[in-house]
Amino acid sequence: MRIGLFGGTFDPPHRAHLAATLLALKRLHLDRVWWLVTPGNPLKDTRGLAPLAERMAAARTLTRHPRIEITGFEADLGVRYSYETIAYLVAHCPGVRFVWIMGADNLRSFHRWQKWREITRLVPIAVIDRLGPSLYSASGIAGQALANVRIPESAAAMIADRRPPAWVFLHGLKSPLSSTALRAVRGNSHKSAVEADETPSVAAPPSAPSTSGELVRADPTSSGA
Repeated sequence: MRIGLFGGTFDPPHRAHLAATLLALKRLHLDRVWWLVTPGNPLKDTRGLAPLAERMAAARTLTRHPRIEITGFEADLGVRYSYETIAYLVAHCPGVRFVWIMGADNLRSFHRWQKWREITRLVPIAVIDRLGPSLYSASGIAGQALANVRIPESAAAMIADRRPPAWVFLHGLKSPLSSTALRAVRGNSHKSAVEADETPSVAAPPSAPSTSGELVRADPTSSGA
């Protein structure tokens, strides 16, 4: 089974996240993509971050796709860094071929991630084009350090079969949406509601999120269809 790992706070999730996932499913020939909704990003200010259950509920509402799994199991594991998550999954899911998926903006700051070089040795990576960051992300510290293991985009369908380190840059996604901008809009809307003595409505989250135990029992021989 080929599974893409797409990590982030998803605060809030938006259509560019979904478009990137669908692009990865198609171009990388993946069976599934797991959205790893994190408790918080160690590199970012998490004050004001929406509750995990709320972000997962919004992600499920947005995706509604049989091959996209929404999970918050990192909170169950008690991990803070992507390296810890990836190392756990690689160790506990023998036979599964994982691919780490990230936006071009994350490639620009990838060298600041905990044990980023070790991540590249655990799984191949797919970097998804984004409006703006794609123009200079590959020329950053991590992009230059990994230049010799970048594969041509025409070989993207085989990235899951590559022995890491290996990465590919996927072009074609040009959405201006960003969670940062949407949070700013959300904050302004909330402020206006408070000033008007109104309470913004929040959809109730669904049942409890998938746990790490449920994920690691994924059958590596199934089709994922």
